[in-house]
Amino acid sequence: MPSNNTGPSGKKKKGRRARLLGISLALLLVGGTGYGAYWGVDTVRASFPETTGTIQLKGLKGQVRVERDGNGIPQVYADNVEDLFRAQGFVQAQDRFWEMDVRRHLTAGRLSEMFGSGQVETDAFIRTMGWRKVAQEEYDTKLSETTKKYLQAYSDGVNAYLKDHQGKSLSVEYAALEFENDYKPEKWNPVDSVAWLKAMAWDLRANLRDEIDRSLASTRLDAKQIEQLYPTYPYDRNKPIVEGGGYDGLAREFDPKGTPSSSASALQGTRQGTQQGAPQGTANGASGNGGTPGGSANTGTNKGTPGGSSATGGLHTGLSALSKTLGQIPALLGPNGNGIGSNSWVVSGKYTTTGKPLLANDPHLAPQMPSLWYQMGLHCTKTGEQCPYDVAGYTFAGMPGVVIGHNQDIAWGMTNLGADVADLYLEKVSPDGTYQFGGKQKPLRTRKETIKVAGGKDREFTIRSTDNGPIVSDRNDELTKVGQDAPVKGVAPDRAEGYAVSLRWTALEPGRTMDAVFALDRAADFAEFRKAAADFAVPSQNLIYADTKGHIGYQAPGRIPVRSKKHDGRLPAPGWDPAYSWKGYIPQSALPWDYDPKRGYIVTANQAVVDKKYPLPLTSDWGYGVRSQRINELIQSKIKDGGKISTEDMQKMQMDNSSEIARLLTPYLLKVKLKGPNERETKYLREAQDLLKDWDYHQDADSAAAAYFNAVWRNTLKLAFGNKLPKELRVKGQCLRVRPANDAGPKEDLDGKARWVVECGEREPDEAQPDGGDRWFEVVRSIIDKPDDAWWKTNGTRANPGSKNRDELLARAMKDARWELTSRLGKDVSSWSWGRLHQLNLKNQTLGKEGPSVVRWLLNRGPWNLAGGEAAVNAAGWNAAGGYDVLWVPSMRMVVNLDDFDKSRWINLTGASGHAYNAHYYDQTDMWAKGELLPWAYSAGAVKKATEDSLTLRP
Repeated sequence: MPSNNTGPSGKKKKGRRARLLGISLALLLVGGTGYGAYWGVDTVRASFPETTGTIQLKGLKGQVRVERDGNGIPQVYADNVEDLFRAQGFVQAQDRFWEMDVRRHLTAGRLSEMFGSGQVETDAFIRTMGWRKVAQEEYDTKLSETTKKYLQAYSDGVNAYLKDHQGKSLSVEYAALEFENDYKPEKWNPVDSVAWLKAMAWDLRANLRDEIDRSLASTRLDAKQIEQLYPTYPYDRNKPIVEGGGYDGLAREFDPKGTPSSSASALQGTRQGTQQGAPQGTANGASGNGGTPGGSANTGTNKGTPGGSSATGGLHTGLSALSKTLGQIPALLGPNGNGIGSNSWVVSGKYTTTGKPLLANDPHLAPQMPSLWYQMGLHCTKTGEQCPYDVAGYTFAGMPGVVIGHNQDIAWGMTNLGADVADLYLEKVSPDGTYQFGGKQKPLRTRKETIKVAGGKDREFTIRSTDNGPIVSDRNDELTKVGQDAPVKGVAPDRAEGYAVSLRWTALEPGRTMDAVFALDRAADFAEFRKAAADFAVPSQNLIYADTKGHIGYQAPGRIPVRSKKHDGRLPAPGWDPAYSWKGYIPQSALPWDYDPKRGYIVTANQAVVDKKYPLPLTSDWGYGVRSQRINELIQSKIKDGGKISTEDMQKMQMDNSSEIARLLTPYLLKVKLKGPNERETKYLREAQDLLKDWDYHQDADSAAAAYFNAVWRNTLKLAFGNKLPKELRVKGQCLRVRPANDAGPKEDLDGKARWVVECGEREPDEAQPDGGDRWFEVVRSIIDKPDDAWWKTNGTRANPGSKNRDELLARAMKDARWELTSRLGKDVSSWSWGRLHQLNLKNQTLGKEGPSVVRWLLNRGPWNLAGGEAAVNAAGWNAAGGYDVLWVPSMRMVVNLDDFDKSRWINLTGASGHAYNAHYYDQTDMWAKGELLPWAYSAGAVKKATEDSLTLRP
């Protein structure tokens, strides 16, 4: 089955970089820096917004006040709802329109219109998924008329700003685009706002990457080994969000105070089949290897030995290509993996110094310039049925409403639930435009798309879809080979030239999440909060709650599929077999929730939502609960013996940087007898080892011990696991001599030479494995007391002998870490610090990433030496396979005081402005890096006192 060749296929980013180079040079010219002399003052300041005085705004029914504090954070006051959201659109366009415009071109698959041919591949893949198409369907068929009215008012406000601002008066980036290709932004449309929810859902799509990685791993590892690398959740050690409760299968309801009913037992088989790894290929004649992850009918030899080869072929080639394609799509919220998460917790007034709840939240997302979040307050001057909004918090520039924050009655936060909401399906497509399903041929659905390319010719291509979803393999030539050696046979259809791959994903079905955002903003109690959550379809988030009456709560929302017991969602499924189709969605009434639990607090940090007794499968790929359990411990340590928790205590907890893996591994490292070839080198090695003595496992920015331990951890993972993974998972350019995959022959050829080939890694550093997240904590925990486990054994050379056991491997990792840090930080271990390795750099979108160095210098900021680390509460995440650079961060932090909202605190990663050299471009970053929070004025009196700039918008 040949792939669709009318569309784009995988190419290098050379065209994109050339285009950005041209735009960047134009930026230098319009900025007056053609010779690198200085940034043009006129060009820079031309786009700074007016924040004082009076501006006439078409469409307003009455006057609107915009009060900005010393950090440029706006609080908007209006007499009616439409004026409120119209003003929100105007103000966000003032500060962030470049960011908004790039986002809408991304979600519509139209980046090529701005940046040229280098973006065609990204555009084609996003159009294949149809983000904008689905958003349009949502707007047309799902959203309430009230929501549509608010979206239109917001769009009118954005367009009112655009009417009087073009080119350099809009931003310096537009001055460059206008110079390069006469680009002018078009009017904002309500669907532009709705489509952003698709990008948010894409980055929080949970285990799609794991689904690919497990399949790719089988080229080097057998099923048992892959299962070891994806251990089950440690329910006995790390508490779920909802402790207890029961699902009533007859009523299809979850009761947080109840116990599992007998009617739930009928669902027990479904739960076991999904969570324990039911065999994927049973219906098609494959053995499934007893249901272990990665099992297939043609698994190779060398079982039980890390690095043992297994069958490979078109499936793995195709999945590798798809993995690369996914990696090219901008991950606006962060690298997809264990780092994507967040912390939130709420403590009842029973245990607080105020007598009312305290609620904390800090989502972990990609660092970027400007921050993903935009702080804002939206206030009806007189709240009531006609104008019910008095809300403040964190918004997305380009979307009306407040996403996380509080109103006059309740506060709420979010963390990623991590539900398994996406599946890959193998599809048997025929040349006549049909595909096989249930023994019959069904016609493919097709549509044509045209990509307009700045400075180039239009590109036209055809998108094909099955009932499972769009065929994503059409977007890459290598994916035509998918299925040549897929783990299915027997009654499976003939492979011919391979199977296609389709994507089923809940976000590709129209929903009402935009309705939910407005409903959350005006909810007055827990019942209204839960009702709003019922419409929060994608992305599936943990919603945490508190109110001024003293109640706390939790709700798991989201559109989460129900699969058959044959299909666990962990590997690509046979799309031709109806047994693997989704069976519907878990009803909202059945999803876990909690309200005023006896323990007096609720913690959500991407751990398991509920215990193993819950019969409806949400996912088998939870985060492993390291952060959540640490937060539980911190709360318990404060409230024991009658202690109380203050706002300051909540703030300190957010900055906790204790390392759980260091607590586990360090005692073993200290017992290793390090020895070099001579006394001098032995002393040299032990100087570094001695840093771990009396270390408290805190990863402070100035800690030498933290720097050394994390280097040891990185090298341990590389030796024990990374070097044994297939090239598709290793860091790009990392080359190793290995036995060829599928080579079951003798270890040596007839001439006595070893049968080795050189294989180089193919993954970008921030997506490679082992990433060092808390999944790897559990992997190491499972073998740490087994010194002779096969994972500790490595191959070697005469110069660097391999290890035969745990202590030999740890010794090698400690030596490698010593030499690595010596080259990076110097010989003197006392001068080492974790922050010098673990740095944050904030990069402006597009031009700040791939423009020439002088432009990056003009637009980007950093570095900051950071504390914290992977799976710490202060989750300044890094990828151990790729290096120590900070890849995801607490993108904002807030602590809401339900006793007095004006005593709440908040901080953003950067600042309110997206304009380089504006005073508020990154004026919060230094405070954020130190763990400090800003006062959060909410009441009219507090806002008036904090106001430094006041702007009136009038009809």
